[in-house]
Amino acid sequence: MKTLQRRTGIALWRQVADQIRQSVLTDLAANDRLPAEAELASRFGVNRHTVRAAISALEKEGILRAEQGRGTFLNDRKRLRYPIGSRTRFSSGLAGQIRSRSGRLLSEQIIHAPKEVSDALALPPGSMVIRLATLSSADGVAVSAATSWLDAGRFEGIGAIYAGTGSITAALARYGVDDYTRQSTAVEARHASPEDLDLLGLSPGAIVLVTRSVDVDEQARPLSYGQSRFAADRVELMIGGDP
Repeated sequence: MKTLQRRTGIALWRQVADQIRQSVLTDLAANDRLPAEAELASRFGVNRHTVRAAISALEKEGILRAEQGRGTFLNDRKRLRYPIGSRTRFSSGLAGQIRSRSGRLLSEQIIHAPKEVSDALALPPGSMVIRLATLSSADGVAVSAATSWLDAGRFEGIGAIYAGTGSITAALARYGVDDYTRQSTAVEARHASPEDLDLLGLSPGAIVLVTRSVDVDEQARPLSYGQSRFAADRVELMIGGDP
């Protein structure tokens, strides 16, 4: 773990939590014990109350666990490997890693497409699109929240179909889309928004991996434009790997 570099406007406990999260990826193995609170406080140049707040947040997320009289340990939670390639699918991408998966429709709206969306879908400015907000879980644990936009004229009623199937692939098949491919994917990391903290069961300061993608049909016509937010401590994105 590195010495804390204080960032203006970000609570100290959140900065400590970020450093501990980073150590999960680089320094610690499953079931390793975290250094004592006093040692962490000295290392980061903060008081023990600040360290305790950071650890409490990470316990809430399930990254750490406290054992009475023994200390705080890194949970044995292997991150899921999710391939991002030309045939990205949530279900097949996690095949062999989980027992069950589910998709839940959070909301459906018909709106005028923002410029970013109309450009991605190759639609005239201001076209009507369907905006779907969904939540995907693996073995009962939420791993990604997503927003998808589709042409309202082409996919009228797709929200109800998704609600019944829990799968975008299955829903698209109802419209005669038997296959599709990923045209492009951009990836970035950022702190989770308050909405995503709630949806994914994370604590303030948690990191999400954000993908922005365009899927096309067999005639190379854009099908959907999507933004997915993955809990970084639960999912590892494998760029360029098809399931």
